[in-house]
Amino acid sequence: MTVSLFSRLRTEQGQANPFPLYAELRSKGEVIAAPWGGHIVTSYELCDQILRSRNWLEPDADWRERQGTGTRWGAPSSREMSKTLPALNPPEHTRVRRSAGMFDRGTLKQLRAPVSHITRRLLDSLAERLQDGEADFHALVSEELPVATIGHWLKLPTADFPRLRALTHDQVFTQELLPSASQLALSDAATAELRVYFTDLVHERRRQPGDDPVSRWITVWDTLESDRDRADEAVYLLALFVLLAGLETTSTLLSTATLLLLEHPRQWDRLAVQPDLVPAAVEEALRYDPPTHVISRVAAKDCVLGGVEVREDEMAHLMVAAAHRDPAKHEDPELFNLHRKPAHLAFSGGIHYCLGAPLARLEAQTLLHQLVTRFPRLALARRPSWAPRVAFRRLLNLDVTLI
Repeated sequence: MTVSLFSRLRTEQGQANPFPLYAELRSKGEVIAAPWGGHIVTSYELCDQILRSRNWLEPDADWRERQGTGTRWGAPSSREMSKTLPALNPPEHTRVRRSAGMFDRGTLKQLRAPVSHITRRLLDSLAERLQDGEADFHALVSEELPVATIGHWLKLPTADFPRLRALTHDQVFTQELLPSASQLALSDAATAELRVYFTDLVHERRRQPGDDPVSRWITVWDTLESDRDRADEAVYLLALFVLLAGLETTSTLLSTATLLLLEHPRQWDRLAVQPDLVPAAVEEALRYDPPTHVISRVAAKDCVLGGVEVREDEMAHLMVAAAHRDPAKHEDPELFNLHRKPAHLAFSGGIHYCLGAPLARLEAQTLLHQLVTRFPRLALARRPSWAPRVAFRRLLNLDVTLI
């Protein structure tokens, strides 16, 4: 039965509304056996507990190596991802996270005006396209705002944005729950191209440093590493991490939040007259349908989880999107409610809480503020299509019109 559930989840139809399938999973218990090995966790309490516990680790490079070269963990893209910040465990995680120094109050203050300007420009394009009757909001706005924001911050050429966005779409397959061989091949190729791009960027900024994060990271890592090649490798991995973390999930958040509000017109109308509710709308969208539906961790030692024995090195797949609708955590969890007290795991938790969360919130809040003001009569033209992925949500389109 669990095999059948995941088979359905991995289809476009299943992704159009995966939540009834998640309810079936929750009905089987807080912790159930994964058909491919490891455990599936569905309750909010246990997911939250694992994310905050030092007894649960990221599947880091050493763990992936122990799985063998013939597994998905031995793929070149997987090995490369194991070097980036999200896949590190202490003490290396602590050192790299401290070196990043990103998205503090000062950085967010500097980005507020550019994000607002980029958003206005994209909504100008949306308005122009809507004159013809319909427009794809996802392609015109949600896909463009994150890459333009990260590109502005890293000072990347705007001509590179389309290619970086496309590479990110392919690269994320290696982070999926059950990637196919063909998907891993796409991810491997994209990862190799991204390595060349960002390695060249680091070398260029070393030759001509400027007022940008990459140049600052070079300065920081020159004090942490005596070997220049190792310092440059660390900076490359930070730049790669920022791109991958800042594009895919934020793009999904922007479209999903917009979609949910358009599906709940009373909430949309309320935002138009009460824009101070925009932050609450973003948080509820993150709970109701988060960009990341699955987070995986590895047991650091033998333990008992929800009454189930777990062995050291075994993996637990946290079904956070299912946990967000756990009735033990939220009253009326199927209700999209802007007045709900925020509580979600969309940005993970504990030491791995997402460094980019403040920027994602800034982009989403800026977009919704401008959107409900400029387009109070925006409506769905038709139901969107979804990519057949499980861990990382991705809309393929979001066609809108004016009524």
